[in-house]
Amino acid sequence: MGQTLFDKLWDEHTVTPLEDGADLIYMDRVFLHERTGSIALKSIEADGRSVRDKSQVFCTMDHIVDTFPGRTDDTIMPSGKDFIQSTRESAKAAGITLFDLGDIRQGIVHVVSPEQGIALPGLTLVCPDSHTCTEGAVGALAWGIGSTEAEHAMVTKTLRVQKPKTMRVWYDGALGLGVTAKDMILHLIGIYTAAGGSGYAIEFASPAVEALEMEARFTLCNMAVEFAAFLGLVAPDDKTIAYVKGRPFAPTGEDWDKAEAYWRTLRSDDDAVFDKEIIIDCADIAPTITWGNSPQHTAPINGVVPDPNDVDDANLKKSMIRALDYMDVTPGTPLESLEIDAAFIGSCTNSRISDLRAAATLLKGHKVKEGVKAIVVPGSGLVKQQAEKEGLDKIFTEAGFEWRESGCSMCFFAGGEHMGFQERVVSTTNRNFESRQGPETRTHLASPIVAVASAITGKITDPRQFMSEGEA
Repeated sequence: MGQTLFDKLWDEHTVTPLEDGADLIYMDRVFLHERTGSIALKSIEADGRSVRDKSQVFCTMDHIVDTFPGRTDDTIMPSGKDFIQSTRESAKAAGITLFDLGDIRQGIVHVVSPEQGIALPGLTLVCPDSHTCTEGAVGALAWGIGSTEAEHAMVTKTLRVQKPKTMRVWYDGALGLGVTAKDMILHLIGIYTAAGGSGYAIEFASPAVEALEMEARFTLCNMAVEFAAFLGLVAPDDKTIAYVKGRPFAPTGEDWDKAEAYWRTLRSDDDAVFDKEIIIDCADIAPTITWGNSPQHTAPINGVVPDPNDVDDANLKKSMIRALDYMDVTPGTPLESLEIDAAFIGSCTNSRISDLRAAATLLKGHKVKEGVKAIVVPGSGLVKQQAEKEGLDKIFTEAGFEWRESGCSMCFFAGGEHMGFQERVVSTTNRNFESRQGPETRTHLASPIVAVASAITGKITDPRQFMSEGEA
């Protein structure tokens, strides 16, 4: 019997099986950010230990930093300055690579990691952040951990991990007009629930996945954790290798030649058997948006708010009723009739240059509806720089969007900047939990083009009305 890609990489990184059934896994790279990284680094210092391989540990400032132009260490978030300065001091003392404020390479950890060639095919990579699964798009085993585990990984280069089962999600057919990777993953979660991937390492596969550009694959893998999966993974191919080549921390010279030859072997065998397989018909996927307070509360954008009475499961029905109340929507209401207060483009899900290009292309020649707050936060300083080189920032600002510095920004409300009380927001982020973006803020998850279309009209809007056949 053949092996899955996940099994191959797991076996290659297994140092030894442990008596309790878990495995001791070798960790290639560790990435930190200032919200949790400072805790792990300080703890290592306090214990009198040190980072075993400083060249393989990285840190960025992203979660707590403000994104207003001209920002400094001072933040809206109470004690945010302390986190930033503590992380800076500890990273310097530990001798690891830091992407600090003022560094053009600074940005959201899961944007910076592949952008810098830190995430590479075949590597294991961990970060004390749940969306580390994003980096699986390059064919890496990447998952989120806690601060204590980060300490262990930095000091010993290993982690004790219980091996998950394997799942393949196959997208059959071709995507339609206005359908993006964000819609692919929201559609999956909507059908199989936010617990559907629990206990599994997922490989996204099929010609439809292969047709996605790399940055779209990052979006797909990013929300594997919203599906409760251990990680998401896409097998490396020509697009992956072209994307990685020349990145600052990617191999060069003879090392590159050896790495590329190895990477081209990284795929599931034809006769590999997965513990579970899911097939999604791409013809069934429309531009998708969430209506409730869970990523599983999804619907086609031209659909209606569902009725809990149509659901048999008592727990699901209960959660839907709560969501209807929190979101202030009623069953049968057309989603496109819901007026919005704000639109947000950003986060580790949808803040890369391709996301900004798609949004700007649809936005060009239009204005944001009066009264709608609209904000764009690039995923890194390099993304921001490239967007400005292409004039995308001008398209956004002339239409009425705010153009910001890179960071996590209003993906989550942790005492810093937030959306207003009970405001309705179309957001390209990955979580729509209660008060995730502000006090009782009502978040609808969607793609960048849905966010732009909605900002233009002032209500949830199908982007296809602004598109023509042949467009992405």
